[in-house]
Amino acid sequence: MEVKHFEHIGEEVLNIIMAKPYEFNWQKEVPSFMQEGAIFDRYEEESFVFEPNCLFKVDEFGFFLTWKSEGKEGQVLECSLINSIRLGATPKDPKILAALEAVGKSENDLEGRILCVCSGTDLVNISFTYMVAENPDVTKQWVDGLRSIIHNFRANNVSPMTCLKKHITRTFASGKTEKVIFQALKELGLPSGKNDEIEPAAFTYEKFYELTQKICPRTDIEDLFKKINGDKTDYLTVDQLVSFLNEHQRDPRLNEILFPFYDAKRAMQIIEMYEPDEDLKKKGLISSDGFCRYLMSDENAPVFLDRLELYQEMDHPLAHYFISSSHNTYLTGRQFGGKSSVEMYRQVLLAGCRCVELDCWDGKGEDQEPIITHGKAMCTDILFKHPGPELPSYDCRQAPEALAGT
Repeated sequence: MEVKHFEHIGEEVLNIIMAKPYEFNWQKEVPSFMQEGAIFDRYEEESFVFEPNCLFKVDEFGFFLTWKSEGKEGQVLECSLINSIRLGATPKDPKILAALEAVGKSENDLEGRILCVCSGTDLVNISFTYMVAENPDVTKQWVDGLRSIIHNFRANNVSPMTCLKKHITRTFASGKTEKVIFQALKELGLPSGKNDEIEPAAFTYEKFYELTQKICPRTDIEDLFKKINGDKTDYLTVDQLVSFLNEHQRDPRLNEILFPFYDAKRAMQIIEMYEPDEDLKKKGLISSDGFCRYLMSDENAPVFLDRLELYQEMDHPLAHYFISSSHNTYLTGRQFGGKSSVEMYRQVLLAGCRCVELDCWDGKGEDQEPIITHGKAMCTDILFKHPGPELPSYDCRQAPEALAGT
């Protein structure tokens, strides 16, 4: 279309080709019953930890699973570190059974009431937290609820602004209050005495953001701001903002139809969204604070969030794809003298592998039942039949792609 014809295009059509706000939504809805919390008895088998009557909660953003019992400090587990939620079996440790018996939960009553939270920073260093509910219905409700919010890949790639929101959520998720240690609190109208404490209701996210900017200012963004306006004013005009967005912020490789250039109308939308000063907002100006808020927002996430999830066509022949494979899947560590574990099959499936290895050998004894081990390398072994039930389990079904065994 020639330029001279644009004068005949209506405003509605122009709105279609205008640069649009980036569509992003990293948050998964957290069920209300998980935000309100429920009482569970908690235990860990390996180290024999037992806490009765813990109040378990998940914050409104789905960042953390927290728990607190009477007379103890609250604990926080980051949901991004949780790799699976399972129904737990009856504990074998007699000490744990005795502890549960002491709070009115006999071994015969535990069926369907235990859920297991499996978490860790990698595939080998994992821990298991067991939660015992009052009845099986609560257990099932929490298993389904927790499964619905974990594996949120978008939440692991959020903007700096959302990370700040995550920090303040963690600060108060366990029910703690923080001692006042910075003089900057006084400037924010918060308690600043030596023995004062900040209550969560007073220390809002906005106060927290302003505090972080005073303590750890983004000097890199301030330098960029001064470079754009020539260090002549304390604000940017709409034209200056449009120029910056099109010449520096927008990826020039993007398709101009699917990702149009920014214009004055879109710049005004940005100012309306991120500029905290109402007077500047009315004049169509953005301050360094508003400019910083915009660059740190989800709108400027480092990657397109929709590319973190499956978006490719998955109906081609298997040979058309690269397959994420696992070698010596059963080993938790070194290949000589290492330990074999069925758990590793769960972990690699959760990590996205679709090809696992089972090194099969004749077992010892009269029946010679097949085992899996690293042959002649002094590694421990597991029975061949044990990994079988894990492969078609819930953990595997989280990804519908074909699974291969070698």
